[in-house]
Amino acid sequence: QEVSLDTAAVESPSLKGQLVRRHRLSWYYAPSFLLLWLGLFFAIVIPLYNRLPERITISEESARPGEFVAERAQRQLFIYDRIGQKVTGGYANEVTTVAFLLDEVDKIKQQMLSDLYELEVDVQAASGSFWLGSMVSMYQGIQNVVVKLSTKRSWSESYLLINSHFDSKPGSPGSGDDGTMVVVMLEVLRQMVISETPFEHPIVFLFNGAEELGLQASHGFITQHKWAASCKMVINLEVGGSGGRDLLFQSGPNKPWLMKYYKLYAKHPFATTIGEEIFQEGILPSDTDFRIFRDFGNVPGLDMAQTDNGYVYHTAFDTFDVVPGRSIQNTGDNILALVRGYTNASELSEERSDNEGHAIFFDFLGLFFVYYTETTGIILNCCIAVISLILVGCSLWRMARQSEKVTIPQISLWFLIILGLHLVGVILCFGLPLLMAVLFDAGDRSMTYYSSNWLVFGLFICPAVIGLVLPLTLYFTLKPHDKLSHGYHLQMCLHSHLVVQALLAIILTAMGMRFVYICLMAMIFYGGALLINLLSTLHDRGNFWALIVMCLQVLPFCYFCYIFYILLVVYFPITGRNGIGSNPDIMIALICGGATLFALGFIAQFINAFRWPKLILLGLGVVTFIFSMIAVSEVGFPYRAKTNVMRFNFMDTHRMIYEYNGTLSHSDFGYYFSYQDRRGLSPLQDSNVDLTGIVSMEEFCDDYVMCGAPCYYSCGGRRRARWLPRESGIRMPGEVVLEFLGKTVSEADKTVRFDFALTGPSQMNIFIQPVGEAKVTDWSFLQNIRERYQPPYHIFFSYGIDNSPFKFFVEMTKSDGDYNVPVLEIAVVGHFASPEYTRDADVLKFIAELPDFVDVMEWPAQFKRYIF
Repeated sequence: QEVSLDTAAVESPSLKGQLVRRHRLSWYYAPSFLLLWLGLFFAIVIPLYNRLPERITISEESARPGEFVAERAQRQLFIYDRIGQKVTGGYANEVTTVAFLLDEVDKIKQQMLSDLYELEVDVQAASGSFWLGSMVSMYQGIQNVVVKLSTKRSWSESYLLINSHFDSKPGSPGSGDDGTMVVVMLEVLRQMVISETPFEHPIVFLFNGAEELGLQASHGFITQHKWAASCKMVINLEVGGSGGRDLLFQSGPNKPWLMKYYKLYAKHPFATTIGEEIFQEGILPSDTDFRIFRDFGNVPGLDMAQTDNGYVYHTAFDTFDVVPGRSIQNTGDNILALVRGYTNASELSEERSDNEGHAIFFDFLGLFFVYYTETTGIILNCCIAVISLILVGCSLWRMARQSEKVTIPQISLWFLIILGLHLVGVILCFGLPLLMAVLFDAGDRSMTYYSSNWLVFGLFICPAVIGLVLPLTLYFTLKPHDKLSHGYHLQMCLHSHLVVQALLAIILTAMGMRFVYICLMAMIFYGGALLINLLSTLHDRGNFWALIVMCLQVLPFCYFCYIFYILLVVYFPITGRNGIGSNPDIMIALICGGATLFALGFIAQFINAFRWPKLILLGLGVVTFIFSMIAVSEVGFPYRAKTNVMRFNFMDTHRMIYEYNGTLSHSDFGYYFSYQDRRGLSPLQDSNVDLTGIVSMEEFCDDYVMCGAPCYYSCGGRRRARWLPRESGIRMPGEVVLEFLGKTVSEADKTVRFDFALTGPSQMNIFIQPVGEAKVTDWSFLQNIRERYQPPYHIFFSYGIDNSPFKFFVEMTKSDGDYNVPVLEIAVVGHFASPEYTRDADVLKFIAELPDFVDVMEWPAQFKRYIF
């Protein structure tokens, strides 16, 4: 009778020593078993992930006092969106948007309960510099709109800082990034000023005007503003797409009390320590103002971002129309509640130690929030791991006691064999998806899942399941004895996964990793099932133990699917802007491998409870083959018009090369392409775009500083970039001018000083390369950058409201003291990125010929090289 999950014999307490033959379930039940878990994913995980509150309208406000009103925020966002692109230094950003913010704040001030509150407004124009990566970032006249709200009866000098940015990337109106958070802050400000319940600590609302240029405005505020020193905590608000819930992905550092208040006040918790560790390891190609506040102001806090629909991030399609009102409501509910909590937190004004340790935090399917300190996590991880190993030992001892002619040494040896094979399976669980990623990339078919996300089920998850189960399936096929029942063998397979989780928990805890809580969760639920089975004797009674295990696997399965689904939702769009240098399918394969290991680590082994498990694995292989055929068809083409676009960044460039004697030796025109994803320009090969004559920028690296590349504030990918010469000239909308002010030679110090003045558009680069044995001894920029990095040195300069000439000097030294020969190669680049600059007619024609699935980020650039 096919009523048991056992395959050989099981031991009954009443018939100890007697083997009773049971049959496995027929193989055709296996698809239903696997589809059951897939159904749980779509029935539970996806709805809970997408759950958002209903939008509150202005007409409902009177019936719901004190609540965030999304409709009003949407109306403000509509006006913000119609301003258009807000490039730092452009009129739209520096004048129109600043005026919009001041007008909205003035309207809010008119509604304020003036007997309870005071509201101050300051428009800061900051100038300064700091090092960012391998370059010096300099700014001049960058604007911040800063609003301070305080209670008249409070004398607290500890402020809560809330930050968002109102500038946008060239080519994008930035309604999601970061217009959504701008209007959320405005509505939160309004709700606070009309509340009849005062708060203790003042609030500083920072609307910063230059985040997209390497976080310059936040640096200007935290290092120079009069209110910065009093800011004791920050809530940084970002958007990595358009819509969804606001994910808390960074906290602290070393302030676990922040999580206590998040748990108490966040209405819709959505957070994970995994996101924090991934972000801080630099795996994602992004950065936020949170780092500036933390590193330059020593201000702890929360870093939160909406992460859905990252496909429109930094594109022309990041508009008002794609920002869901319910997402604004979700974020507004959270931020308003958190502001009310933190502004009354006694910890904000207390001088607390900075060595309190990190917090471990996560929400469980959005239903509730869990947090505990890192110290508590270490204790829990180690204790539960040890208990899990003890439970496995008890189970093996029980099996030996319940089986005839089986000793503890024998069963221990068999378990070690199974454990070793399972470790091979864990390796294959990651190895087979990685192999798929490498093969598709080798065939120039990477990113097939970019628009058709469902392809990952066949391309990566099915191979991961096959790899995880295959070694033990072969073991059951070839096992040399029947001394132990198949049910016991199956339990040992699951025990081996528990041991792997316990070892992972111990090792990763010793390495200081905090995402180990997922191992802890896996151990608790399976260890709990094992403990129930041991205490109730279900452990030895047929297949009833399996029912307990599967029932207790539902919750961890849903959570692990939830957390890895979040990672995929975030990373799918990132593959479209991760550059050409690395294969993005590898990260997707690793995420899918991790999802399989944790979500299906115990469940997948039940494939061996059915007849002909190799046939089941073969069926999964057929699914992989079918999905592979679909992936190489038109379905697997990554891009779709408007929704899943190909990012196409280029600069229509005029390069001018001046020699030591001041003569112009070379002048050319062309398009400088910086690749945004793995496929490069290959998707354009069958289009109407003429790319004849395109060459690698590597060809110019020996001749010109920084390869003659007009790169923006990041030049790391210049050698992989491409140059398409253009025979006809490109009309520049302006001129970048490097004025040589003079040369001063010091005979005593054997140095020479060159003075310059730079004028041009609001974003410019300066590249400095000593010639021969000459060295830079001093300059106008940060000094420690020369100690950290080798030339060529990169200085990125931008201005906002102040376009006065930027004056600087470079001091050089040379052992022979001869400065009548070339000692300094310097290049300047001007970026006319604002849409206010007119475009060349031929450039507009070139853009018009691009396919409809392409989103263009383009502007004129001028490169000038000099030798002194």
